[in-house]
Amino acid sequence: MSNTWVLVADSSCAKIFDVDYEEDTLNEVSDFIHPGSRIREQDVTTDLPGRNSGGGKSRHNYEGKTDIREIEAEKFAKEIDVQLEVGRHNGKYKKLVVAADPDFLGILRDNLSTNVSKLISYELNKDLVKFSPQEIRKHLPRRL
Repeated sequence: MSNTWVLVADSSCAKIFDVDYEEDTLNEVSDFIHPGSRIREQDVTTDLPGRNSGGGKSRHNYEGKTDIREIEAEKFAKEIDVQLEVGRHNGKYKKLVVAADPDFLGILRDNLSTNVSKLISYELNKDLVKFSPQEIRKHLPRRL
């Protein structure tokens, strides 16, 4: 086991790898799936917000539109943080490399604990979650 973990993620799937420097490979430590991120807005909402049509000429929605995908992505980022915190606390890694879908990378940054964030040594703004460990390794710097 090395002292470096690699996290690859998008809003519905994440994998954590341990870097094997001798073999120059990535070994999967764990993976997570968050089905809630794949929910479509129309599957959750059954009707539009109520409308005020009395008296005036204009109509107003009573409530604003909520982006369920963003809410689910934030939940998933927090779940990932819990796993990373456990690994950090147990001394499983000392450096963290993060490769994530561009939209999800920002959500991750906002939801990782300070202790985990301090361990990030490299970030890649790219969705590699569906790639094989060998393909992922090719996208990362030689020395992590």
